[in-house]
Amino acid sequence: MNPIHIFKQIYLSNLFFQGLAGIALTFLVGYFIPAVGPIAELLFLGFVVVFVADLVLLFSRSKPFSGDRNAPKRLSNGDENTIRIQLQNKFSFSVKVEIIDEIPHQFQLRDFGFWTDFHAGEEKSLSYDLRPTQRGAYDFGNINLFAQTKIGLVRRKLSIPAQETIPVYPSFIQMRKFEMYAISNRLTDIGVKKIRRVGHTMEFDQIKEYVRGDDIRSINWKATARANDLMVNQYQDERSQNVINVIDMGRVMKMPFDGLHLLDYAINTSLVISNIALIKDDKAGLITFSNTDSVVVKPEKKRTHIQRIQEALYNLETSFLESDYERLVLSLKKHVNQRSLILLYTNFETFSSMERQLPYLQRIAKDHMLVTIFFENTEMSKLLKQ
Repeated sequence: MNPIHIFKQIYLSNLFFQGLAGIALTFLVGYFIPAVGPIAELLFLGFVVVFVADLVLLFSRSKPFSGDRNAPKRLSNGDENTIRIQLQNKFSFSVKVEIIDEIPHQFQLRDFGFWTDFHAGEEKSLSYDLRPTQRGAYDFGNINLFAQTKIGLVRRKLSIPAQETIPVYPSFIQMRKFEMYAISNRLTDIGVKKIRRVGHTMEFDQIKEYVRGDDIRSINWKATARANDLMVNQYQDERSQNVINVIDMGRVMKMPFDGLHLLDYAINTSLVISNIALIKDDKAGLITFSNTDSVVVKPEKKRTHIQRIQEALYNLETSFLESDYERLVLSLKKHVNQRSLILLYTNFETFSSMERQLPYLQRIAKDHMLVTIFFENTEMSKLLKQ
């Protein structure tokens, strides 16, 4: 093994300096009390022997550890993501190891590391959680280990190559969570209410016997005559409707909250709603707007369409200018030809700013069913209640 390479791997522990300080103090006492001098020399000699033995043990193998990092192929923004490290001790004795994984700079964690003990030949799987708050590419580095024997005078630095780049996508963990609720028809468990609609703007489902409470306007007289009993037409919600998420990319969406920007909350919610719409056989689409050209993903009902929406949401960034609502109106007229459910994610800093955009919202509401979603400043609300 290259001596220079060995020297670079040697790190002296606190115990080494404490022992050295104790021996120096003994020599100092020996200067005034001659009888202590030989004791100090014996201590120093023993210290050197133990130090050399510690070095020999630590460098008895050229590659004393093997391992790898097992991380997801992509991380979910705003959620806890589990990273696993698999390590095996190839020493023939027990060691104590400090593990420092080179995590991406976006997390700004300067003191990220943890200790664990390894028996001879033991293999361990360790894990930790990371919560990204920005979308984009995250670069992981090597896995650094600082191993020491039970003597503890020296630590040997080992580096396991594990460089990789992992993208952070909008919150697909939340998307899957709500997908399970939608599939199992348990959306009511989390506060989603199903409202009975009045009228016949729904698709025909089946003919069934009349029960008290059914709309008498739905009575099917021909079926009633054949069955000699009152029969009614049953309807279900119309399918293949357009559900379009419209996201404001202006400066108002730059406001941070709990580590994420308002834009990130809008993106995560859009992904969840788009996925549920596709599960329910509706068409999901996406439009963004600011003061420049927008991103448009036209509504489709294919299940694979969620990947296109996710990729479109991946690179969205806010601008530092005010959004152009007139541009949004023109974009909707150009790209959306039928009446649709428009979910508009935006924010208004003042009532006057909302009143300024109100005419454009009214124009959109004439052609579509518009739902405007804006964000409550909870910190300001708490301050006002004090």
